Amino acid sequence: MLRPELRTVAFLLALCPAFASATQVQVVGLFPGAAVLYVDGQRKLVKVGQTGPGGVQVISADSRGATLRVDGVERRYELSREYNQAASPGAPQKERLSIARGNNGHFQVAGSIEGHPVQFLVDTGATSVAMNEHQARRLGIDYRVKGLPMKASTAAGTVNAWRVTFDRVKVGGIEVLGVEGAVIEGEAPVEVLLGMSFLNRVRWREEQGVLLLESKF
Repeated sequence: MLRPELRTVAFLLALCPAFASATQVQVVGLFPGAAVLYVDGQRKLVKVGQTGPGGVQVISADSRGATLRVDGVERRYELSREYNQAASPGAPQKERLSIARGNNGHFQVAGSIEGHPVQFLVDTGATSVAMNEHQARRLGIDYRVKGLPMKASTAAGTVNAWRVTFDRVKVGGIEVLGVEGAVIEGEAPVEVLLGMSFLNRVRWREEQGVLLLESKF
């Protein structure tokens, strides 16, 4: 038989099931109009107005934080500085990838954008993940409607381009959400460039002709 104080706790938990199974939520990434949520072991980019893992809804998001509706209650969440794999039971282990330098002197690797297969050329001189307009059409990226017009400097001079955001960019087992990209008018670049908008979101270093990548989360 339960002691009186334990019976009281059990009674309170029975009356308050939401308290007994509270959703664990962290904001681990922020973008204009979207937030990367870590909810009960799941990580996902969720745009404003959409619902993510655990029924968590993003009400608003900016560079400082996000307003979320969790278990029916709205509150402001700042970017989490405590999120790490070791402190998150059930979280996936950090992913690692080794890429050997090719005979052409470049690092090339298979990956995907929005789930569509892509062959990347790693380019630390590229600001973002960049592709030409024909590659964008093949991937079904509606850059003229959803992209922001801009100018890009190429070997052929200044050309028209569109700034876009890719929901998911993946290389090996390393997936990064909400990656800035560029779609460039014309035939260049010939290969999709894996630029710094992706590389800055992972840990990377070069050792003896091998590029080592590791997920941060």
